[in-house]
Amino acid sequence: MFSITVRDHIMVAHSFRGEVFGPAQRLHGATFVVDATFRRAELDADNIVVDIGLATEQLRAVLAELNYRNLDDEPAFAGTNTSTEYLAKVIADRLADRVHAGSLGEGARALAGLAVTLHESPVAWASYERPL
Repeated sequence: MFSITVRDHIMVAHSFRGEVFGPAQRLHGATFVVDATFRRAELDADNIVVDIGLATEQLRAVLAELNYRNLDDEPAFAGTNTSTEYLAKVIADRLADRVHAGSLGEGARALAGLAVTLHESPVAWASYERPL
């Protein structure tokens, strides 16, 4: 399986419900380094997985919808604990929608899957992987 990964980052504020979250129940900020990895079994006719420029551009566009936001105020997340794991899925699903819409080029329609990893710190991160 071939893959390429592009990287960007976001800064958000949010809070969590539930004792398991301890002090994170209070409003706090988080900066995530976000990796999006695109996979396919065989390279395309140009010997690439996907256009790296388009992948970078589309990741940036998806993250712009979340960047510098208090996620507690976003209607899409009402009543939801926006954990790192959950946000990885949201970003992956939004990127998948863009792949299916052709925003990463026609060749991207042959991608087999993608994974999104959010790095909370140098020692902790969470990922979500899905087929396309």
